[in-house]
Amino acid sequence: MKKSASEADNPIPLRQNVQTAIRRYLEDMGQSQPESLYRTLMAEVEPPLIEEVLRHTQGNQTQTARILGMTRNTLKAKLDRYDIPVTNGK
Repeated sequence: MKKSASEADNPIPLRQNVQTAIRRYLEDMGQSQPESLYRTLMAEVEPPLIEEVLRHTQGNQTQTARILGMTRNTLKAKLDRYDIPVTNGK
């Protein structure tokens, strides 16, 4: 089975990093019960994901949408929702 580029470069798979972060978050919450954890997690993870892919594509929204597996219209809606600026070539 061929490793993805991220697995080849990073000895700890992304999934494991995410699990560790979620576990720590829940442990830090102690006895309190988180509400809307999925929504909270997406609001924290999705913006930097989009920002980093935009940076990787030098602001190319079409490429960014393709890499993220969404339409350009969906990407544009998320850029607006999270108030993410787009600059070409940066």
